[in-house]
Amino acid sequence: MAKTSERKADLISAAQRALAEHGSAVRLNQIAEAAGVSSGAILYHYAGIDELLVEANRAGMERFYNERLEMIASIPDPAERLERIISLGVPRSAEDEDVRLLCSLGGEAARNTMYAVLLTSLYDRQVGLYQGILELGVSQGVFHLAQGSLTIARNLVALEDAYGYRIIAKHPTLDYSSAVDLILEYARLATGHALLTSKPASKAHPRKITTIQPRRENQ
Repeated sequence: MAKTSERKADLISAAQRALAEHGSAVRLNQIAEAAGVSSGAILYHYAGIDELLVEANRAGMERFYNERLEMIASIPDPAERLERIISLGVPRSAEDEDVRLLCSLGGEAARNTMYAVLLTSLYDRQVGLYQGILELGVSQGVFHLAQGSLTIARNLVALEDAYGYRIIAKHPTLDYSSAVDLILEYARLATGHALLTSKPASKAHPRKITTIQPRRENQ
């Protein structure tokens, strides 16, 4: 049983690499080549390529929700949680396979219902993750939101997606640090809190921004 699980994990990893290289039109033999096995060996574990691709896509998406959730679980300060979540949601380079995969899936979602469902689920969970942090900050008096928490959360996820795509597309003036700083700048305006930057920062306690006049919206 353990060997079967390990083999499936290897095939999922190979499928992710093949998807990143060939896009959503990847063929079974290309995945087999990436895994160093025959196509028949893949079909021994999966009914077909679609089943494997769904598993590969679902596994790749875990980084953007479950892994981030785990990484902030021990951080009590909502401002630090927000900074950390933002820094983890942006690709470090154009070679980020998980983000390349998401960009590829986005182009196929209109034609593939399963991809659309996976991407919608991921988006909703990411929005919920941000919204939970924002509302925690409000309850503790740390954040003074300029908009409703749902609106801010949706905008933060949208900024992640937009800047992530630009990095994958190798925009010449946009890299990881600048993208994170741009998202943090919106988060500062939205939360009324002087969040840190993506650069190595001091441990000084962040001070609240007092120039923003918060405006609450119905969500």
